[in-house]
Amino acid sequence: MTVLSVPETAPTPDPSRPRPAVARLLQGDGANLITFAFAPGQNMPDHRSAHPITVQCLEGELDFTCGEETVRMAPGTVIHLREQVTHRVDCPDDAPARSVLLLTMLTGERHG
Repeated sequence: MTVLSVPETAPTPDPSRPRPAVARLLQGDGANLITFAFAPGQNMPDHRSAHPITVQCLEGELDFTCGEETVRMAPGTVIHLREQVTHRVDCPDDAPARSVLLLTMLTGERHG
């Protein structure tokens, strides 16, 4: 069993950088857990994942865009995407000082 305390373990965003701070929390059987900590105005431009994913807002506010649809994420919002779906994440300029996103990458891989 692995127990993690999230968002307490999330990195601190650097507002002088355009991208969020990133930390891998777990590389486990079937899934990787990664946290992203955003300052207002930071973003992750259009990208795709090789695996299905879920993303959950743990703190603050984030705009998650997939195609023509944008969802304002607040703590507790969870989104699931299949692999190879283009999406982006933006932290609004009026968001709190730190917004935390938990990414679960559903790899299906076994480790050990």
